[in-house]
Amino acid sequence: MTSDALHALSPLDGRYADRMARLRPIFSEAGLIGFRLQVEARWVLHLVQIAQLPELAGANALAPAVITALEGFAGPHRAADASAVKAIEKTTNHDVKAVEYHLRNTLAAAGATPAQLEFVHFACTSEDINNLSYALMLDTARRKVLLPGLDKLVATLGALAQQHAALPMLSRTHGQSASPTTLGKELANVAFRLRRATAQLAAVEALGKINGAVGNYNAHLAAYPDVAWPQVAQSFVESLGLHFNPYTIQIEPHDWVAEYCDALARADTILIDFARDVWGYVSLGYFRQRAVAGEVGSSTMPHKVNPIDFENAEGNLGVANALLRHFAEKLPISRWQRDLTDSTVLRNLGVAVGHAVLAFASLEKGLSRLEVDAANMASDLDDNWEVLGEAIQTVMRRHGVPDAYEQLKALTRGQRVNAEKLRMFVEGLPLPAEVRERLANMTPGSYTGLAEALAKALPN
Repeated sequence: MTSDALHALSPLDGRYADRMARLRPIFSEAGLIGFRLQVEARWVLHLVQIAQLPELAGANALAPAVITALEGFAGPHRAADASAVKAIEKTTNHDVKAVEYHLRNTLAAAGATPAQLEFVHFACTSEDINNLSYALMLDTARRKVLLPGLDKLVATLGALAQQHAALPMLSRTHGQSASPTTLGKELANVAFRLRRATAQLAAVEALGKINGAVGNYNAHLAAYPDVAWPQVAQSFVESLGLHFNPYTIQIEPHDWVAEYCDALARADTILIDFARDVWGYVSLGYFRQRAVAGEVGSSTMPHKVNPIDFENAEGNLGVANALLRHFAEKLPISRWQRDLTDSTVLRNLGVAVGHAVLAFASLEKGLSRLEVDAANMASDLDDNWEVLGEAIQTVMRRHGVPDAYEQLKALTRGQRVNAEKLRMFVEGLPLPAEVRERLANMTPGSYTGLAEALAKALPN
């Protein structure tokens, strides 16, 4: 751990700093500056294409070196640019204006004329740049980090579901023994839920706008009344890979950001449910955890191998969701045409995503260390023959035996019933001989319905 990480206020930049390498270029201050520079530069390049702007066309066209400079900002983020912008910001005390000045300085050095430099940040309010920058930020994180992480978990769970499709396991409803299932089917349940949640996150449309101070193209029209500015704005936003929002106040209203946060939080909630269940199955002895040489489970109890990966995941998912829920509730609310309360909130988007990503990695690590104790699962099934009461009373109902439920309730409710007691009960039932034989041969381990088939049928 570096000295900076050792003294970091946030654990994402401290204890877990090495796990945040993929997110730091996206959500850091340098990352935000990079996205802002990209939007500013691409806006100038977009304006060049408008025939009614002679200052950027024909004899006044931008020099090749200026075009190259603009394209440089439109590419991967550069550390030197971020440092230069922060130096300017010490004077401006305005982050977006510092981005504009750095771009102007660079283009001037490349040969842009004073008239051409005036088209940097042309007709823009800071929020035109910010909303597009945050949209690119969130979309980049989704494509490069979140969706791959969730897809990997879905694949891991799907593979385990196939592997253990036929392994019988006692269910527990309300914490009590219940009709058996298979381990594979229970894993398939989670994989199916998580795949659906992942698809919902992927489907959220990232919106953007570039329509001026209150969303009406006031300044645009004042300067060039003959330009179809809504069409120009739409084509620019879509050129960034975003969806155009034609109706906004000064800010893009952030409804889509709320949808994004809600979708991610739903996926997180599914994983919290899963982490808690696995924790419980470890406690029951259904899973063992591979011990790692050198690791310590307890400072005083040397035998301990704790389910820390699933506990870590649950904790981090909880932190992520606390932030994501706040974002979803707060960001779509703005006083009149604009207030600044969204600004500091948006800067914490990466914190929420960071905790979610930490949790995904913890779950992957925890799953890789699990070993199934099939013998323990079989023993638990053999200790709970009373779960066959459901099957027996349902067959009795089919054949018209009166008071079927009540008879099995009297036999099994709150009581431990062994195989012999159940068989004796079945033998005395007024059922066809072949039906009695089938019930007599049934065991808790064989009473799993279509669990194996359902696990194997899980879509890839």
